[in-house]
Amino acid sequence: MYHETIILGAGAAGLMAAAHAGPGTLVLDHAKAPGEKIRISGGGRCNFTNLYAGPENFLSENPHFAKSALARYTQWDFIDLVNRHGIPWHEKTLGQLFCDTSAKDIIAMLLAELNRAGADLRLQAEVTEISHGHDGFTLSVARDPKLTCSNLVIATGGKSIPKMGASGLAYRIADQFGHRVTETRPALVPLTFGPDILSLTKPLAGVSLPVRVTCNGVSFDEALLFTHRGLSGPAILQISSYWRETETISINLLPETDALDALKTARTENGRRAIGTALADLLPSRFAAAWADLHGLHGQLANTPDTRLEEIANALTSWTLNPAGSEGYRTAEVTLGGVATDALDSRTMQSTLVPGLYYIGEAVDVTGWLGGYNFQWAWSSGWAAGTAIAARA
Repeated sequence: MYHETIILGAGAAGLMAAAHAGPGTLVLDHAKAPGEKIRISGGGRCNFTNLYAGPENFLSENPHFAKSALARYTQWDFIDLVNRHGIPWHEKTLGQLFCDTSAKDIIAMLLAELNRAGADLRLQAEVTEISHGHDGFTLSVARDPKLTCSNLVIATGGKSIPKMGASGLAYRIADQFGHRVTETRPALVPLTFGPDILSLTKPLAGVSLPVRVTCNGVSFDEALLFTHRGLSGPAILQISSYWRETETISINLLPETDALDALKTARTENGRRAIGTALADLLPSRFAAAWADLHGLHGQLANTPDTRLEEIANALTSWTLNPAGSEGYRTAEVTLGGVATDALDSRTMQSTLVPGLYYIGEAVDVTGWLGGYNFQWAWSSGWAAGTAIAARA
């Protein structure tokens, strides 16, 4: 059976492309329901974009590649679409936009747009083989007759969250058609630590505090969360995209406070207080107590000279840690890396090696920060491919 366009993947990018590619478009997905990563995102409310989305919020081998799609379909365009469908939303922090009610509203919106465009969706359809010839692409689908198309859009995502079906299929298709795939790694993922740090973090599981985390010259000011396996929270998820094995991260536990001045002031006001007690004025009490024990801070402030206070302040503002690893694709929100952009047209997302072949969304070597940026890339790249296909029809 022939379709003008077949899109593999009924996630954010695939559904967006289908809404713009025009009639004769078929979306295939092996899952039982479309948009599963949309459904679970943002605690079930979908952080669908960010007010500040721009090329500087993305990692890629080619940092310029995302500029075209992001500039031609912006966060304001998607917000307008959400508003047209009457979906209530709110800004949480740092420009992050969430649905007021449910992420399912975004899925329903995309499906309505897909239907309006005259596209079809087929679920539980596993593609077993793809070939390409002069007449386009031929796909073998389990329990179905062969399908043919002129345009094939790869929107199958990366390797993150394999329990939801992520498999790296996009990379195997890329290899088949001569596309290079950059190194792929889990991104936006909690970091794990060895026994020395776990002895501190395990008893503090659930404690959160605002910090500044730095790695490889990049810093994020957001919350840190202690876990049974190590560290998580927005600050850690953000920096995980920049961290590599054997490297260290530096944590400023008091990014908005002059730590030395605060300690000196506490000594002046009540020198008989224990150092750990004074720290509880600056940090969560459970963490302050654990930190004092870890560093042997059991004396009174009055008996602590300036040089020792400086050492304590430096330790609080530059806590250097060497993560043992990350929690991997099991909990990673996205995959860093992907199909290299050097053989993709940045305006259309079409392959420069195989006419009619497109790659969009997380499958591509474009990875956003935490906070709605990766969804915006899905919308922008899906729109770019879909409108390009429609224009060729």
